[in-house]
Amino acid sequence: MKKFVIVTDSCSDLDKELREQFDVDYIPMHVSYDDKSLPADLDWKELSAKAFYDILRANTRIFTSQVPAQAYLERFEEYIQNGYDILSISCSSALSASVTASKVVRDELKEKYPDTKIVCVDSLNASFGVGILCIYASRLRAAGYSIDQVADELETLKMNVHQVGTVDELKYLKRAGRISASKALLGAMFNVKPMIISNQKGENISPEKTKGRMNSMRRLAELTKERYTGEKVEEIFISHGDCLEEAEQVKGFILEVLPNANITIGMLNPIVGASCGPKTIGVYFVGVEKPGADQE
Repeated sequence: MKKFVIVTDSCSDLDKELREQFDVDYIPMHVSYDDKSLPADLDWKELSAKAFYDILRANTRIFTSQVPAQAYLERFEEYIQNGYDILSISCSSALSASVTASKVVRDELKEKYPDTKIVCVDSLNASFGVGILCIYASRLRAAGYSIDQVADELETLKMNVHQVGTVDELKYLKRAGRISASKALLGAMFNVKPMIISNQKGENISPEKTKGRMNSMRRLAELTKERYTGEKVEEIFISHGDCLEEAEQVKGFILEVLPNANITIGMLNPIVGASCGPKTIGVYFVGVEKPGADQE
């Protein structure tokens, strides 16, 4: 059976340690602000996480862009020439066009390398939701599954990978065009914190709101308990936008209701962070089937 690599993008929240543990590569998206353009680096080499979120706190708009097709072409071709097939797992197509770019490159390379298999998976998730699929794919690969078998498993699992998250200030979502100015104003006036989940189309929706930061953090734990099953991937992951102490609090709240939970905390990637802002917290896990696209 031909060996294959697992490649993801900047939305996966997999830091260097996790990427090395599970042998996953990534191709960066990009961020830009003022006159600067930088890769959306999961290891924060060129710009520290604190510096990144401080830029947002200073009310500077940070723009994001997808993985360039040329970057996919170069990395894919490098792996092909070293004898690998490629499993590419991208951020949700509802949030990024990166998966489309990967498929365009896949089709282009098919003609040049007809004996190579490139499988592009739309994760329908973001952040550690993408990371969970990469981890599961890695474990299946280690167990001897073929690239097609792994891709089929991911198509099923992604409907059960949950995000439950909250933001601290709505102005960042407004600035990124995710909510209206009126909603952001009302939210600020009444200290409203939306609970943000993902649905089966990979969209982020807000079916409920809480009042106050602490209530929103406790609600993350409640929603996790309601939906978590841990089938196939038992770990729970928490991403935070430069607010480690509060992420630790959320971890504590989850452990109160799920005492045996195995929880990993990591930094929220620059792509999602640019839209959601500092002090965003997201919890990611495998659970019951996600809500359909018609559910709010």
